[in-house]
Amino acid sequence: MNRFLCLLPLTFIVLLGLTGCEPADKKNSEQTQITQMLEAALGKQTFARAKTMYNEAAYIPPQCYTKTQDESGQGHNPCFVCHANGKRPNFFNDTDLQLEYGFTAEYTQTNRWKNLFRDFSPQISKISDQQIRDYVKVSNYLDKNGEIILARQLQQLPEQWDVNKDGKWNGFMPDVYFNFDELGFDRNLQGEFTGWRVFAYAPFAGAFFPTNGSTDDVLIRLPEAFRHNEQGEFDQNVYRLNLAIVESMIKEQAIDISAVDEQQYQVDLNKDGQLNIATQIVYDWAPKENKLMSYVGQARLLFQQGKINMAAGLYPNGTEFLHTVRYLDSNERGEMQMSARIKEVRYSKKISWNNYAQLSNYALSEIKEKHDFPERLRTFKGDSERGLYSGMGWKLQGFIEDAQGQLRPQTYEETAFCIGCHSGTSATTDGSFALPRKFANNHFKNGWYHWSEKGFKGTPEPKMADGRYEYTTYLQHNRWGDEFRSNQQVYDKFYTQDGVLNQQAITELNRDISILLEPDLQRAMALNKAYKVIVEEQSYIWGRQAMLEPAVNVHEFVKTGTPTGLNAVLR
Repeated sequence: MNRFLCLLPLTFIVLLGLTGCEPADKKNSEQTQITQMLEAALGKQTFARAKTMYNEAAYIPPQCYTKTQDESGQGHNPCFVCHANGKRPNFFNDTDLQLEYGFTAEYTQTNRWKNLFRDFSPQISKISDQQIRDYVKVSNYLDKNGEIILARQLQQLPEQWDVNKDGKWNGFMPDVYFNFDELGFDRNLQGEFTGWRVFAYAPFAGAFFPTNGSTDDVLIRLPEAFRHNEQGEFDQNVYRLNLAIVESMIKEQAIDISAVDEQQYQVDLNKDGQLNIATQIVYDWAPKENKLMSYVGQARLLFQQGKINMAAGLYPNGTEFLHTVRYLDSNERGEMQMSARIKEVRYSKKISWNNYAQLSNYALSEIKEKHDFPERLRTFKGDSERGLYSGMGWKLQGFIEDAQGQLRPQTYEETAFCIGCHSGTSATTDGSFALPRKFANNHFKNGWYHWSEKGFKGTPEPKMADGRYEYTTYLQHNRWGDEFRSNQQVYDKFYTQDGVLNQQAITELNRDISILLEPDLQRAMALNKAYKVIVEEQSYIWGRQAMLEPAVNVHEFVKTGTPTGLNAVLR
């Protein structure tokens, strides 16, 4: 049996009738054996909660198995971006995970993300450059008439997607048309507002750099009350203001707005003590000191009646996010752009309000759970149709490419993959990553635009709260451009032969993040091909990270409490 098969759990080997790591039958190629194992694993997948999943700890991302010390003893710390000291209302403080591996359950100590260790080059070589270019340029979300393909399929629900067998789809019905106006609002084919608004943001460090495999975009939608004036009618200006107020509350900072007359809304938006012309939403929230803010329009009335909650760092109930993950594409000028084809549609909705005390108790209960029941794995209520519940007030659901490249609902296990990052790290604000990182004051359109309108080129590097450049800090402490230390292109661009940061490249990065985020066309096509192989296999349960070579800087097994080799905690 080949080296890859030796990495698999014993249960997989038994399924194949194999008992050791002796040479495989010459009649079976390595790919045939992998296919057999994959089919055995996929046979356990259901859209409802499967009694047995291939990876019961699918909520632990593959990056958590990274080797943080190289063969020379030098430390590489990509962990700090997710595992630091959370800021209220995120009460997770998981800085300990920078110093030691915290896989308390024996089950989780085995890395089941097997696609990391596979050599995809034989399959990649069979896909031509023209084939992959043509593939990513064809939308699998919108048809030629601009209609949503997936919505049509869900209305004519395939039996295997109908988890509760009631003949109808009970989950999120995709209703984004990616038809944005000048203010970033999405409109349907009749020109009507869908409620969704797109925004641009600084990509999260590491895996979400496009150079590491994917582009993505994010939209937000607030409940109807936030879109309506006090007479209950849709009002775009009311909606714009409420979105700015939510942004201010999430970031806990002032947000620039177009000039508005506060008299019209009866809210002191700029907090100067009077109702006049405001050009900012000024953040001033300290309820114990009687410092309060307010929404406008119908949401203001409901807030006054106690029917809507408001707190710093928390979204209103009913807030929705839609996040698409896409391939890397290029335009006629050879510049990077998002592909028309979508890898994943990720959806989340806030369905219950948790106050600070409840969120603090949630974080403390996680600590207690690991202490009292170290072998107990996390489980999640829900299914692929209605979504999975995070435990922190959010419901998550997703759609992903099938073997033919069309979008389908994710299985229970595939959706569990999304939960860990959104409910168990210190890096989020009320379970979200993107809006806290949204471009705002003095940026193009205050950040309310889609990447198809303006890409990364010319965008200055974001800074952290203490003034340090964020991506530069990541490159300094991770000493590579990705968690797996596999992106040679970024390394060659930003480090000398001695492994020292290239200061000229860093100076350019400070001015323009595109030199870090965007791969060249050759790398982009190779990454697209590698992911397409995973799509054709449907091997998402083994990992979705497109790897051009088998990973060598990732643990296949690591005991809990094993030191990472890092000497200092980054905050």
